[in-house]
Amino acid sequence: MPNGASSAPRLPLEDAYLELLADTLEQMDIPARSQFLQRYFQTTTHLDLRESQCLQLWEEMLTRRKEMSEQLGRAISLKTVLIDVLSSAGLVRVPVIVEYEQYKKLQLSAVTDPLTGLYNRRLFTESFEKELNRARRYGLPLSIVMLDLHRFKEVNDQYGHPRGDDVLRAVATTLQKALRTSDSAFRIGGDEFALLLPQTDASQAIAISRRVETVFAEVLSPLQLGVAVTMDHGVGTYPQDGEQADQMVRVADERLYRLKHANHTKNAPVIQPATSDSGPIPINSGRSEKSTTDFEDATSVAARSITTQTVPRQESPVVYAVQRKAERVSMTGTNAYAVLGDNGSRRARVLDLGFGGVALELEKPEELPANLVAVLHVPILPPVRVFLRPVWSRKTNEGAFRLGCQFVS
Repeated sequence: MPNGASSAPRLPLEDAYLELLADTLEQMDIPARSQFLQRYFQTTTHLDLRESQCLQLWEEMLTRRKEMSEQLGRAISLKTVLIDVLSSAGLVRVPVIVEYEQYKKLQLSAVTDPLTGLYNRRLFTESFEKELNRARRYGLPLSIVMLDLHRFKEVNDQYGHPRGDDVLRAVATTLQKALRTSDSAFRIGGDEFALLLPQTDASQAIAISRRVETVFAEVLSPLQLGVAVTMDHGVGTYPQDGEQADQMVRVADERLYRLKHANHTKNAPVIQPATSDSGPIPINSGRSEKSTTDFEDATSVAARSITTQTVPRQESPVVYAVQRKAERVSMTGTNAYAVLGDNGSRRARVLDLGFGGVALELEKPEELPANLVAVLHVPILPPVRVFLRPVWSRKTNEGAFRLGCQFVS
């Protein structure tokens, strides 16, 4: 090639192939051309077209190419013309190009509840199966919590649906504040929510659920509703409550229903003899049936457990209790402790928490007043000031001093 001479730019492989195809088809008679084009379109576009239709499309491509080249003042590739003709004929869809950020927003919108910003039921189902498979593979616990709102319908009836929407958004705010970064929250129905708690056993899940209920009361307070909306929960844990997702959901739903019935029914609970793993529980003769649990209302901590009530004085005192609504929460293995007295000079280990009170352990026996002020420091919850009444005590084999206290108002 002489110096200074320029060569035409080399065509891409697909364009060069189509140019060769066009030259070859010019040499064919019409029947052979239409038969070839039918196979070509079927192979490259997966369109099942008639031979006459294929021949017509090809002629349109050549005509369109000439028109576009004249308008633009440069040669137009057959590949460009092919897409243009097929899309104009409605035989292929033109791809929609969007910005990546917009694509991510669309993707998030598909799995998000628009009102609360929480994930929706669709993602709950997908995420639950993934976490369940991971729990099986590595032998880890996995808990789900089913939540719903009590008296939510009354808010809609009395204040209207916009106010009800405020309550639902308060749930979302609550879950953002109360959950760990590894946990996920979902809105799966009108006033129904679900939590997915990886590497979490039953006792931890119950504690988190009670923490959620406490924070919800705080978040809801500024709305100043005349209806006392509360939150109930039910927990299901792998593998104790099932190895399949539907089994765990069913167990959690059943526990949610039982807890809701126990919390809100007006019927008297069944009374039966009770025992305690921490030793005998003497009855304080001065305690009335209306002894309350400020701690429960203030913090909704842990799971409800045994709560005693006064029975007529007998020669041999008998302990009775409301049937447990949930197991006590053991604090063994945690750094839970209580600061005793107004001056905070004494500390005690917190052994467990329940509906009616707390079990403490001191290093040595001490004379304690009939009514005791304490600040409890337990995992998940903020420090809580409570009033205690010692009801039993005993010395352990190691020389420590264990004390059982009930919450009093």
